[in-house]
Amino acid sequence: MKFLALLIFSFAGVQANPIVVGKNAVFPQGIDVSSFQPNVDWTGAKQNGISFANASLPAGYQNPSYSSQYAGAASAGIIRGAYHFAWPDSSSGVAQATYFLAHGGGWTNDGLTLPGALDIEYAPSGPECYGLNSSAMVSWITDFSNTYHAATNRYPVIYTTTDWWTSCTGNSDTFGSTNPLWIARFASTIGTIPAGWLNATFWQYADVGPNPGDQDIFNGNEKGLKCLAVGV
Repeated sequence: MKFLALLIFSFAGVQANPIVVGKNAVFPQGIDVSSFQPNVDWTGAKQNGISFANASLPAGYQNPSYSSQYAGAASAGIIRGAYHFAWPDSSSGVAQATYFLAHGGGWTNDGLTLPGALDIEYAPSGPECYGLNSSAMVSWITDFSNTYHAATNRYPVIYTTTDWWTSCTGNSDTFGSTNPLWIARFASTIGTIPAGWLNATFWQYADVGPNPGDQDIFNGNEKGLKCLAVGV
C-alpha cells in the first residue's frame, strides 16, 4: 500500500502477458517513492537503469518530499508522474480529482510528464471498499477519471489489485478502453488481469529492490513509454 509516491506507466505499445521480471529484463524499469524516501539519488537511479518514477499526492496531505522528488527525477532525465491515494468515503471523485490537479498531479506535454494515476485499493482501516457498493464505487472512479480528463485531455492510470477490483467494483469492465492499468502484485508473475483490460501496462512487482521505493516495470519499450508521456 502506498500513501505518498513517484510513478510511471504506459498505454501505448503494450505487450502480451506474462511480464518477465529480472535484472536483465528488456522492459523499462521504474520506481515509486514517497516521504519514506526523502533523499533519492536520481542520477544514481538513472545510471542503475531507472526510466520512470512517480510521486503521491493523497487528498488532505502533502508529501514534504514531493516537489524535490518530482523535479529531481526530471532533472536526471527520468520520466515522472504523480499518483493520488483515493479515499472514496471522505469526499467525491470530482473533489479529489480537483485537489489532485491543483496540487501538482496534472499533466504537461513536455515529454517528461506522465498523466496522473488514481491509486484505488484497500482502505487503510475500516471496510475494504470504504462502505460503498460496487455501483457506487464505479461511479466514484468514473467521476474522478472524467474530471481529470476534462482538465488534461488525458485519462488517469488506475492503480489497483485484481482482488480489490473484483471485490469492490464487481470486476467492472468500464475503464479498459480508456484508462491504462497499473497492477500491484508482489510475485513472479502478474497474475489475472481485471475485466475490461487485455493487459496491464504497468506492474508493481516488489516493495524492495535495487533502487529506492517500490519496484515497477513498464509493459512495452522505451518508445512506448515516451509516447505515453506526450500523449501519442
